[in-house]
Amino acid sequence: MKIAVVGTGYVGLVSSACFAELGHEVWGIDIDEKKIEKLKKGESPIFEPGLEELIRKGLQTKRLHFTTKLDEALPHVSVVFSAVATPPGENHSADLRAVFAVSRAVAETADHDLLFVNKSTVPVGTGKECEKVIAEALKKRGATFHIPVISNPEFLREGMAVSDTLMPDRIVVGINGSTEAKKHIEELYRPITRVGKPIVFMSRESAEIVKYASNAFLATKISFINMLTELTEQTGADIRDVARGMGLDDRIGPRFLHAGIGYGGSCFPKDVKALLATGRELGIPMEIVEATDKINARQRARFFTKILAALKPKSTVGIWGLSFKPKTDDMREAPSLDLLPALVDAGHTVRAFDPAGMENAAKLLPKGIDFVESPMDAAKEANAVILLTEWDEFRGIDLGDLQKMMKGKDLFDGRNVYEPAEVKEIGLTYHGIGL
Repeated sequence: MKIAVVGTGYVGLVSSACFAELGHEVWGIDIDEKKIEKLKKGESPIFEPGLEELIRKGLQTKRLHFTTKLDEALPHVSVVFSAVATPPGENHSADLRAVFAVSRAVAETADHDLLFVNKSTVPVGTGKECEKVIAEALKKRGATFHIPVISNPEFLREGMAVSDTLMPDRIVVGINGSTEAKKHIEELYRPITRVGKPIVFMSRESAEIVKYASNAFLATKISFINMLTELTEQTGADIRDVARGMGLDDRIGPRFLHAGIGYGGSCFPKDVKALLATGRELGIPMEIVEATDKINARQRARFFTKILAALKPKSTVGIWGLSFKPKTDDMREAPSLDLLPALVDAGHTVRAFDPAGMENAAKLLPKGIDFVESPMDAAKEANAVILLTEWDEFRGIDLGDLQKMMKGKDLFDGRNVYEPAEVKEIGLTYHGIGL
């Protein structure tokens, strides 16, 4: 099939490259000229394992094209994906201006029947509003093209986005009354469904809710286990044992029960707050989701308060990890964006290392932070080392070498990566969460 993907951000770029890998001809469209020129050279503007290789392969096979002009791509395609950003707007509700702008532009440019697919995360009812925008634009130009709107939310994990797209747990599709649209989607995803991956059809409204519901539920698991860390700390229990005992129940499962400083990133914080905003707009209470959000904020603040209280005046602090999670350079809602400014404001010297996120972090963090080339460079002569992101590079650190490198003894483990007994054995003071 021939398809267009409007928006070459995280979701749009991964989708474009993966659809090309599946054999489709794809036009990736974006208004950012510098980004498009970079993509045409086979250079990915974001760090994601395996993505740049797929972009280069798609360009070489001529199944992947990039352009800033919608009218250059639209005459060739039968399906248009909208993958533009839906950032938090007023009162944390999703800002849908870009989605509606794409809907309008497609209707104003189309010269034949098309299928319009919302890939962006949008609140329930957005598809209906897009239909109105498209209908108005078509009526204004006197056109009668058929452009049904469907919902096809993404479920990508940063750091695993390529494999999540090519081998997803499920493909969720919301279609309201268009048999032809269903055929198009079945053909589009046939390379994936042929290997047994399920495609689940439902109403458009249901599909729009699924994405928010999924992320809010996973965030709730994280906040639930984090809520218990105060209890385990005060009673002498070990949160890791609690999580293990819970996770072995197959009704619960072990995933997302790893205690730490809470969730961040582009999805969980935004989607939890957006779901709460939708509930407020409709007058529907969502107490569990509200508690999830509050616990996450409290968990981060609680650990940071412990750090700031333990540090001596004008300490030198080594930071391990800046991005919100490993295998990405994404800084959105990263704990480092809260902690490092607080450390600088308190008069401490900060040396930081992250395998991928330092360039992005430097644009967002205050001046005076020293970005170094290795974990040990960050730890050199440090009074304390703070692990914020559980990159594999940090898991394999020789703790004996770390102890010799540091001036002080405090190791703050925000992700419970290390065994407290091992840290104490080599002469460091361990500060974990829920231990």
